[in-house]
Amino acid sequence: MRVYVASPLGFSEAGNAFYHDRLIPLLRQLGHEVLDPWQLTDRQRIDAVAAMPYGEARRDEWRRLNAEIGRNNQAAIDRCEALLAVLDGADVDSGTAAEIGYGFAKGKPIIGYRCDFRLAADNEGCIVNLHVEYFIRQSGGSIVGSFAEFSEPLLSLESVRRAPR
Repeated sequence: MRVYVASPLGFSEAGNAFYHDRLIPLLRQLGHEVLDPWQLTDRQRIDAVAAMPYGEARRDEWRRLNAEIGRNNQAAIDRCEALLAVLDGADVDSGTAAEIGYGFAKGKPIIGYRCDFRLAADNEGCIVNLHVEYFIRQSGGSIVGSFAEFSEPLLSLESVRRAPR
């Protein structure tokens, strides 16, 4: 099954290590094809915008880049059969929330995963997370709290996807 990973993990060292060393290999080991948004994004361009001096030009370039990334990610979500949403930190970032909402609108089953390297309590009660959790549960998906719980919902994605809606 082709799985899109909605995740802000590339922005932190711990998240990047977890993402590339544990998460992606597990998905592949379980036989899933991974649509990795970090492969769709030009990291050098992101770094170049981040290095720009603060001001209107930087703001406008971020907006252009975010719009481009959003279009690329939507096209990738259209090609996937399910989403894995990584719920990282104190709140889900707006880009990840948008990907989850778009996947939900397209009828994709979604599994939410609270990262092991963060405290799950950090995620509780944030308003964006409450909306995201609603989308995940309404998609027929589930939310897991540790890497040990992760495999079973991924294996069941096949049955969730085949269930009539």
